[in-house]
Amino acid sequence: MHRRRRTALVLTAAIAAAAPLLTACGSAAHPGAAAVVGGQRITVAQLESRVDEVRRAQRAAVPDQTQYQQVLASTSTLTRDTLHNMVLDRVLHRAAQDAGITVSRKEVEQLRSGLEQQAGGAKGLQTAWLQKYGIAPARLDDNLRLQLEAQKLAKQLGTDTTQPDFWKALSKASQELHIDLNPRYGAWDVQKSSRVDAKTPWVREVTTASGGQPATA
Repeated sequence: MHRRRRTALVLTAAIAAAAPLLTACGSAAHPGAAAVVGGQRITVAQLESRVDEVRRAQRAAVPDQTQYQQVLASTSTLTRDTLHNMVLDRVLHRAAQDAGITVSRKEVEQLRSGLEQQAGGAKGLQTAWLQKYGIAPARLDDNLRLQLEAQKLAKQLGTDTTQPDFWKALSKASQELHIDLNPRYGAWDVQKSSRVDAKTPWVREVTTASGGQPATA
């Protein structure tokens, strides 16, 4: 498993190498679906709407046309990366549910407050999440809730989000959800809980609102 240098906001996408188990769905079987997760569709329209949210936020943050074109070039895989995140959100939530984990609104508020202090304010945190993770400001609290679910799940398993036991729990949830991706967006690797050829890490370890330091590698 690959392990990466950590910062206050650390991307951790280390996954144990394993032979992929791939699933895919055709548009004929699920018309209009970008993916089907647990019998529920993520429609192409929903995916495009989520991508539009990010693009609008990026445009607002970068008014200069030349710089905005550079942003577009650097996020050319946004649609596929966004679908990867949308599916993995559901996988993680299922794994957390299986483990009896819940996250309160107060916990989300406390985490956000601590991160805003680190980022120099609410705007700074929104900008960081948008630039680094492709999360639109309107989705920030939802994402922080998932981050807390990931942390709690790892803690319950006696591990952290970089270790095989954590990803095994996500793999189990992936299997339970019978994930189908429209082939135009790739395929879902059940063992790695990842869209095939997705390049954007998703699970992040963040410091707690109390100012605790992230675990060291």
